[in-house]
Amino acid sequence: MLLGSQLRRLREARGITREAAGYSIRASESKISRMELGRVSFKTRDVEDLLTLYGITDEAERISLLSLAKEANVAGWWHSYSDVLPSWFPTYVGLEGAAALIRAYEVQFVHGLLQTEAYARAVVRRGMKGASEADVERRVALRLERQKYLVDENAPEFHIVLDEAALRRPYGDRAVMRGQLQHLIDISERPNVRLQIMPFGFGGHSGESGAFTILSFPESDLSDVVYLEQLTSALYLDKHEDVAQYEKALKELQHDSPGPDESRDLLRGLLQLS
Repeated sequence: MLLGSQLRRLREARGITREAAGYSIRASESKISRMELGRVSFKTRDVEDLLTLYGITDEAERISLLSLAKEANVAGWWHSYSDVLPSWFPTYVGLEGAAALIRAYEVQFVHGLLQTEAYARAVVRRGMKGASEADVERRVALRLERQKYLVDENAPEFHIVLDEAALRRPYGDRAVMRGQLQHLIDISERPNVRLQIMPFGFGGHSGESGAFTILSFPESDLSDVVYLEQLTSALYLDKHEDVAQYEKALKELQHDSPGPDESRDLLRGLLQLS
């Protein structure tokens, strides 16, 4: 995505159409569009030809962008789990790992970045009925690997609103749910985690469309991305007007939910009742 956005910026600065850019690398206008959105892999030759077309003759700048092209084609660690992942999910894992700020609303279950191993196993078993135990364990292992982002030296900011429904819907037995509640209390103390609970008592709220995640990146060239997971696919929205609607909904959710301290108290109360 970063390379694609930089290529788009260079093309637009020269006033070159996507059609003309595509012609220069023996490709279609739609191929250039997919490249600029970061939706396809990059051939070194194509990037070299585009840089020449865009008038980039400085050797240092060319080397920098070509190195970025090589990095873009390196498979991430999550690709080793591709046998147990739906086709649309590796893209999300890659974006999640590159984000500087992750904002989310979840209603069905606890967000994957906050799940305990036991709770994750219960969720995966429910979602992968009929799967072998080995496949279940590989999916759980991927989820735990993703969670390392939150405690990494360069951990992203993670702002999450959990609907109370996600905390009261049992996955696993009583011990699993108690462990999950305690984990939420503990991890919410981390400086990069802002956890809020949307209580039942509030009634209707701006999260009526369901769960969503907004990913923001440190590179100024990259637009925010909204991730919406569906039963058989996922949507990645990056148009400003779409992102703005979800940002507005999340801000309202954050405003209407108790703050982090009060939300921890709510979690403690649920733990005592469980």
